[in-house]
Amino acid sequence: MIIILFGPPGAGKGTQAERLVDKHNLMQLSTGDMLRDAIARGSDLGIKAKAIMDKGELVSDGIIISMISEKIQGNKGRGFIFDGFPRNLEQAKALDVMLEKLSLSLDLVIEIVVKDDVLINRIEKRVRESQHARSDDNEEVLKNRLNVYHQSTEKIKPYYVAQKKLVKIDGIRSIEQVSNEIEGYIVDIVKQ
Repeated sequence: MIIILFGPPGAGKGTQAERLVDKHNLMQLSTGDMLRDAIARGSDLGIKAKAIMDKGELVSDGIIISMISEKIQGNKGRGFIFDGFPRNLEQAKALDVMLEKLSLSLDLVIEIVVKDDVLINRIEKRVRESQHARSDDNEEVLKNRLNVYHQSTEKIKPYYVAQKKLVKIDGIRSIEQVSNEIEGYIVDIVKQ
């Protein structure tokens, strides 16, 4: 089973990804984590990525896809969940090509839908109530991240709608309600 969790920052993708990993023994693929791991291991891809990042540049889609491919090939037979990837249409298309080369395919893209004003309120509440707020938990950073999401990442939706793989889930509800709806879609995949 290969799933993408899609939605704006703060929508609950990470929380739902953790639940899916635990319940279905999926491997969560975070490109940020993969980059840090490849650099720490000193792999060929990690060395290339570090050189690019040290210049303050973005790592190319080709390097990211190669890292994902390496991770998937090293864990054949296991399901995967992408959280925060793909970030643009080029990455989405490259992911499909890479999966096809590995005789795999994407099963489902789950969009967790939450309006921007609700996300901003969530972040403000998390900062007020938590001693473990993240460094990017502030309204200005979130607004910038939301702008990037709307300008780039959100444009991927028609690509997955055309493939009949995108489902929308109301992310305003409780964690349990969102999780239960996701489970309903996963049951359908498992039945196939």
